[in-house]
Amino acid sequence: MKQDYYEVLGVSKGASDGEIKKAYRKMAIKHHPDKNPDDSVAEEKFKEAAEAYEVLSDGNKRARYDQYGHAGMGGAAGGGGFGGGFGGGMNMEDIFSQFGDVFGGHFSGGFGGGGGRSRRRVVKGSNLRIRVKLTLEEMANGVEKKIKVSRLKQADGVTYKTCTQCNGSGQVTRIQNTILGQMQTSSTCPTCHGAGQMVNKRPAGTDANGMSKQEDHVSINIPAGVMDGVQLKVSGKGNDAPGDGVPGDLLVVIEEIEHELLKRDGNNLHHDLYISFAEAALGCSKDVPTIGGKVRISLDAGVQSGKILRLRGKGIPSLEGYGTGDILIHINVWTPQKLSDSQKKMFNEMLGSEELDPKPGKSHKSFFEKVKDMFQ
Repeated sequence: MKQDYYEVLGVSKGASDGEIKKAYRKMAIKHHPDKNPDDSVAEEKFKEAAEAYEVLSDGNKRARYDQYGHAGMGGAAGGGGFGGGFGGGMNMEDIFSQFGDVFGGHFSGGFGGGGGRSRRRVVKGSNLRIRVKLTLEEMANGVEKKIKVSRLKQADGVTYKTCTQCNGSGQVTRIQNTILGQMQTSSTCPTCHGAGQMVNKRPAGTDANGMSKQEDHVSINIPAGVMDGVQLKVSGKGNDAPGDGVPGDLLVVIEEIEHELLKRDGNNLHHDLYISFAEAALGCSKDVPTIGGKVRISLDAGVQSGKILRLRGKGIPSLEGYGTGDILIHINVWTPQKLSDSQKKMFNEMLGSEELDPKPGKSHKSFFEKVKDMFQ
């Protein structure tokens, strides 16, 4: 089981952005590859810290993680097809290309460069975002969706060569004379943007990077329990990067198709059941909808409008696997709006009946008491 991101960095859930960055920097320096050569354990801890920082340093990702945990990020915890954090193909170079500024002056070059190794940046293609509409049944059971995605891919026949400005290093070095002597600074190569490569030959109809729009079929395994607004990630299915860069990711935003009879509230579902005066007085059996089809319930004679019946375990499963919600059946006694003369006569005769006068007892809870009970 994946370790909690806050525990990885050793911070509390209420930690500020500055505290999270400071904690990550401390962990990254401690387990840095230059300080721990050929140490696979340290390298793994280094990657775990970077994965945690990637999520907790981003306001939107952090909010989603706080609400749904690892499952909300995708990855192994969220079902097949999704790569969370750095599990989807990112390597050490990716980490340094994204978070190198966190290390300050401690490391430069190489994996941060303590050994003076020159490195070129691994370029990652841009991400794509799509929206996928799901029915309530699909959200409850999980589903595999096969969709068409138009994305940039390296065209057949494109070739790349070493960048002539940085000679493949991905960086350019400048030396300036100052009153304190010569000062050397390094920055990302403006020609290849750190990739160390540039287009040599490209087929007709491609862009400056040798890319062309192509239609791709992507299979998406969506786990049970997702809800409207959740964003999942399919690693490596975004736009390609030039040269030997890594593809971007496909971000899948879930949209719920409204159900005709069931309303979702978290993992619970609500249904309004309307019955007549006669059915309320005499008792009856009614079919009510569930995710798996209709089920028949029995209502006792004298059932009151506003009563809530609970069908346990018939709601939506938790995205993180912590049980299943319920279906709450709200009883509504329907007051007829049009009556025939004979019906009016019947109801007039009932007006004087003591048995039909309202006599709520202690067992008959008010609307507000029922609402309070629902959230206890």
